[in-house]
Amino acid sequence: MHALEFEGVSKSFAEKNVIRDISFSVEKGEIFGLLGPNGAGKTTLIRLLLDIIKPDSGEIRVFGGSLGPAAKDRIGYLPEERGLYRKTKLLDMLVYLAQLKNVPKKKAHASAESLLKSLELYEHREKRVEELSKGMQQKIQFLSSIIHDPELIILDEPFSGLDPVSTKTVEDKILEYRNAGRTVILSTHMMEQAQKLCDRILMLNKGQRVLYGTVSGIRKEHGKNSLHVEFVEKRSLNLIREIQGIRKITEHEGSVEIFPEEGISAQAVLQELIRRAEILRFEQAFPSLNKIFIETVESASGE
Repeated sequence: MHALEFEGVSKSFAEKNVIRDISFSVEKGEIFGLLGPNGAGKTTLIRLLLDIIKPDSGEIRVFGGSLGPAAKDRIGYLPEERGLYRKTKLLDMLVYLAQLKNVPKKKAHASAESLLKSLELYEHREKRVEELSKGMQQKIQFLSSIIHDPELIILDEPFSGLDPVSTKTVEDKILEYRNAGRTVILSTHMMEQAQKLCDRILMLNKGQRVLYGTVSGIRKEHGKNSLHVEFVEKRSLNLIREIQGIRKITEHEGSVEIFPEEGISAQAVLQELIRRAEILRFEQAFPSLNKIFIETVESASGE
């Protein structure tokens, strides 16, 4: 059973199509990236799956059925628009939010203390929200979405306002949840995080699905059949030029990128390189998710 399924879902506001015939599924126990430029329809899609708004057409299934009150208690949501009780103490607030999701008070208290310790916030547990830095408030906002140990966690821009150390802490927590069999939907503009964390992605543009699949599969699909090679000796670069079937060589700092001619595989070129020189490192070159994102959006804008 999928954690989430969209089948032919469309949504319009004032005759403007915001979501156009979108179909996809999210598997249990994966981190699923929801990507796209501003105005692509990501927030509308999240509101649809949370049953905040209704689709004009199509079907949405969460945990295999419609989203009733009991199913909603199995979901954690970090909205892009933040909102915390500024005058409330951290520990008290997390316990209160867990109780709203029907977690018994004693269990909520234990969970809140454990989570505060895991994000190194336990010493601040008696402080009011307004006394904390923006980065700390963001971490508390993240904890508020997972305090009831949900099966499905929806995170809308969870790294916004976090410094690199705090970002790493939240990333580790997200991976910990995935490894425990939880499902995470990650909506983000940060392609580096999406590439590092997500198993699969859905990229939207102007309300339409433009990319959908595994991160590795999409990067391979958009690859240029080239190799990044680093040699033990720099003079080995001259030997490359003797190899037949190479269309272009681009020098980078400490390495070269080799582009085989049409019909020549990167592996065939690599075999020739190994015969002629000592190689320190090599890898098939695949574009980053960030580059694919930019190229996809720019291509759609030029249509």
